[in-house]
This record gives sequence, C-alpha cells and structure tokens, in this order.
Amino acid sequence: MRANHPFVISVRDIVRKPGQMREVIETAPFGEKIGEGLAVVLPEQPVELVLRLESVHEGILATGTAGVTALATCARCLTEFDLDIDVDFLELFTYDGASESDYLVVDETVDMHAVVRDAVVLALPFQPVDRPDCSGLDPETGERLEPGTDPVPEETIDPRWAALQEFAQDVTDDPSEDDAQASKKE
Repeated sequence: MRANHPFVISVRDIVRKPGQMREVIETAPFGEKIGEGLAVVLPEQPVELVLRLESVHEGILATGTAGVTALATCARCLTEFDLDIDVDFLELFTYDGASESDYLVVDETVDMHAVVRDAVVLALPFQPVDRPDCSGLDPETGERLEPGTDPVPEETIDPRWAALQEFAQDVTDDPSEDDAQASKKE
C-alpha cells in the first residue's frame, strides 16, 4: 500500500455506514512509467481522478473516471503525439477479503492507484495512429505521406518470368464468348 500517495483516499467518514457517499477529485502523477511499446504514460504526467465512494454492506464501492495524456508514437508514420486516455472504472473494496483478488479497505483507506493504473494500461492502444487517415511512410524515401495517399508501387516483372509475357492473351469473364469460340473451332 502506498500510504502517502494521493490516490490513497481516506474513507474514515463513511466506513461501515451503508448508504453514505462522497465524491473526491484528485490530480496527481502515477510516479512510475505506465505501459510499454508505442504508448506510455510518463511518471510525472498528471492523472485526473474523479471518484465517487459509496459505503455498502460489504465495503466501499468506488466508481469514477480517470483522464491522462499518454505519449504515443504513430504505428504508421512514427510521429510522436499526445494521446488523451479517458477510462471508467468500478471496484469494490471489501472490509474482509473473501479472496486474494479482492481490493481491501485498509486502515480506513482505499488505494485507487492500482485500480486506475490497470484501467489506463488496458486503454492504451497497441498500435496508436496520430490520425485516422495516416498513410504512413513512403517505402522508397522514408518520407511521411500526405493523408489519403497510398504509395503506388511500380509493377516490375521479374526477369525470369518476362518470357511468359509473350504468351499472354486476352481472357474474358463471359463464358458465352468462350462457348462461341469453341463452337467456331468445331
């Protein structure tokens, strides 16, 4: 438990008082790098947490949203950009853990750090793009392509197959023409 982290919230005023509720707004960084690959949240990046804490018979029900800006690299053109991540979560912190997977109310506090971190990690895209119409990089020059353009590869024929060009003939998709040609031959 991170006793001094801002996401460790005191619930002393609502513990074991079913029906009691309060809201908390907190902004603080995770203090560690979150995510891997092409999208990460840097340790000092502030996370805005909007939280509703409700006392229920089993413990404290935490619902809310978190927003943070991740540093992402476009999977198509390799441009770095800021990516806004907004997540919703719902978690029950129990008074007495029924299983090891339960989050617990400890010393009349709930530690939202792991809940928010896990929700953000799951929301980070595996292959982020800086814009939906990103065309990536030109395979020849490595330059970033303008939106909506696709590299048009020149069709080159392998010299080993070039001799087969002589045998190319017009082929139609209309089977009636094939039948007509076959009947002429007879």
